[in-house]
Amino acid sequence: MFIVTNREVNEAKHDAAGAFGDKPMAGANSLRLAEASRKGKKWHIDILPDTLTPELASKVNLDAEQKHFASAYVARKLLSLCSGGGDASKGKNLLLYVHGFNNDMNDILERAEQLEKNYGVEVLCFSWPANGGGLQGVLSYKSDKRDALVSLGALDRVFEKMSDFLAEFNQQYVAELEAKAEAKFGGNSEAWDRYFAKEVNKKCPFTVNLMLHSMGNYLFKHLLGSSTYTANRLLFDNVVMVAADANNQGHAQWVDKIQFRNRLYITINENDMALRASRLKMGEQQHARLGHYLRRLDAQNAIYVDVTHMAHIGDSHAYFEGDALENAKVRTFFNKVLNGESGERTAKFDVARNVYRL
Repeated sequence: MFIVTNREVNEAKHDAAGAFGDKPMAGANSLRLAEASRKGKKWHIDILPDTLTPELASKVNLDAEQKHFASAYVARKLLSLCSGGGDASKGKNLLLYVHGFNNDMNDILERAEQLEKNYGVEVLCFSWPANGGGLQGVLSYKSDKRDALVSLGALDRVFEKMSDFLAEFNQQYVAELEAKAEAKFGGNSEAWDRYFAKEVNKKCPFTVNLMLHSMGNYLFKHLLGSSTYTANRLLFDNVVMVAADANNQGHAQWVDKIQFRNRLYITINENDMALRASRLKMGEQQHARLGHYLRRLDAQNAIYVDVTHMAHIGDSHAYFEGDALENAKVRTFFNKVLNGESGERTAKFDVARNVYRL
């Protein structure tokens, strides 16, 4: 599993608590990459060097005599994993996971591992300093909101790097494929298009999706409103906003800016205890949270999904894991949307509220 982070890192440490710090790195947009592997019940962390060693470069078929950055290593590893090493039947869809408030690295890795196991995806985790700065309660919540705002540029760079690598990967292959299509079907445009579409899918049979949980949505909201936001190219098949700890009021203004190929989902649990608590922590200036409020659901490009009264949901803030998965409809929904498919087809639509119920 790979992690991209703007946390301070310690390359000499290999445990999650030691390798990742609780504060942002110096330089607002700085990023580091790490590889995490399970060693029994614990996680082993390797912070990747900014510039690849010849050994790491050779592992992903890069010229060991040239200078390469860690991002090139991670991109090639992920592309190989997601494409099944050339065997599409063994491939996985890629999920960029942005976590929420008050998460330490062990919690984040455990959750990311469960996402991989439950939904068969390959997870790339963006981790920002969401540990509350060692504080508790209201102070911790306010500290994490400040760290989320500091992390905007870093998340923007993640989107931009992902987009650049996917474009580079596709550009080379598309040029080769166009030449083959022209040689085979130069005089038959219909056959040319059919051949091209079929062969492209063979080479890149996976989808790229984004899951934002809790305060990860607050970070995303402010990135979309930032004048420095540049990574606005079409990147994700599905964007899934789970238990969004952002204002319901006025959310359409930024949600309608989000680009995607297939669907944008916003899930809601009116009984979400964590979102109720987050509203109380900030007092009256904290408006109703998007992830637990069934009014003013007015974004034009969003599909709202209400899970409030479903079995095994209760007051859960993370109803994509744990007991909630005993509900087959919930498991099926998340399995589809986190893999780039449409998840609302069998749901009932409440026209008055503009929301689907599974």
